[in-house]
Amino acid sequence: MRLRTLLPLFLAQLTTPTPTPHQALDFTAYSLTPRADPSLTGYLGAFFLGDKPSIYFYVSNGNNALSFRALNGGKPVINPTKGTQGVRDPAIIVGGGEEAGRKWYIISTDLNIGKTTWDTAQRQGSRGIFVWESIDLVNWSNERLVTVEDATAGMVWAPEALWDAEKGQYLVHWASKFYTASDTKHTGSPSAIRIRHAYTSDFKTFTTPQDYINKSPTNVIDLTILPLGNQTYVRFLKDESAKTVFTEISTTGLFGTWTRPGGSNAVIASGVEGPAAYWDNLVAGKAHLLLDFYGGDGYRPYESADVKGGKWKASEGSGWPKNLRHGSVLPVNETVISALGKKWGMND
Repeated sequence: MRLRTLLPLFLAQLTTPTPTPHQALDFTAYSLTPRADPSLTGYLGAFFLGDKPSIYFYVSNGNNALSFRALNGGKPVINPTKGTQGVRDPAIIVGGGEEAGRKWYIISTDLNIGKTTWDTAQRQGSRGIFVWESIDLVNWSNERLVTVEDATAGMVWAPEALWDAEKGQYLVHWASKFYTASDTKHTGSPSAIRIRHAYTSDFKTFTTPQDYINKSPTNVIDLTILPLGNQTYVRFLKDESAKTVFTEISTTGLFGTWTRPGGSNAVIASGVEGPAAYWDNLVAGKAHLLLDFYGGDGYRPYESADVKGGKWKASEGSGWPKNLRHGSVLPVNETVISALGKKWGMND
């Protein structure tokens, strides 16, 4: 977005008596480039807690990327009403293209484990993606559950998305396993879990899904992607077979050649899932990675000053809350933080 297109928006904001909590800067690079940004003064996180099937919001204490407190008195901000009436793995998606700075989405897994078993959830689970949308990151509406896979899929888990500028649409990805068409009750042996992808402009209609990452016989789930700029991306995903989270790098785009950093850097930790990555607002080139220790107390933070090199270490002395599970964190400005506080209240 060029300066001449931003100037009318900026002047309009100066004459508006009650500004909405939109970001005011260039969103083509918002939360995507490894640079410090003085306009970003905090962080918004969306998570689920334990096996509680709702979405909870947390905000940072000041501009501290590792210290968070609950909104809404620790109660859910979003309670699903469709599908299984249970939601996991919420991901906040930043609007791209004409929606940049004007629209955000939350997409999530449709799964209420309190109503089923893990085996059934993988054989006869939901094949849809939960979607909510917002124009201010504060109020969320238009809940929908969009089916993305056909009847051969056993489930659709951990959806995320990012704007693909070359395609001019959102690249959406999720994890699924499949059964033969003749195995209509999904009682036989499935395929390995793989990452699937489709494109959408509105999170209502999607292109026909295709494989994105298929490492059969290894099961892979929980993909998240962090752009580095200049067609370079880092991605994190879980090896479900080994129960580790590892990282891969592409310098040739989203559909380029992905390689693991050398040595032991590729595997970041074991007994973890649900990676969530975000840039630091204050330190250029520094990134944070949350890893869900699902057998313990939920997320623990890691950090890196060499994301491309895959060099991560556990963060020390953080004020990270207990029991936050697979979600996402978005850097935001003071207008958003203030509006969230007014709407939902801060939990001290």
